[in-house]
Amino acid sequence: MRWFLYLVRTEDNKLYTGITTDVERRFHQHQSGKGAKALRGKGELTLAFYGEVGEHSQALRLEYRIKQLTKRQKERLVAGDGSFETLLNGLKTG
Repeated sequence: MRWFLYLVRTEDNKLYTGITTDVERRFHQHQSGKGAKALRGKGELTLAFYGEVGEHSQALRLEYRIKQLTKRQKERLVAGDGSFETLLNGLKTG
């Protein structure tokens, strides 16, 4: 089964990080208020980024690493600076 990591941007410009096997389904859950409690009542949500990770265990580890990043580092990830691939390769080699 393929796992994906995704970032959702809230109306107040915060980034929420999560993992799923179906990005579109999960994003719609968040939009309808049936997803994570952290996103409920946060206004309009936009899918800022997603990328395929691989196995569930890798997705969990990458989610943890990304949650440790600063806002600036997460914004670089969203901008597509190559940091996602670097983080993903770090999981596979480390």
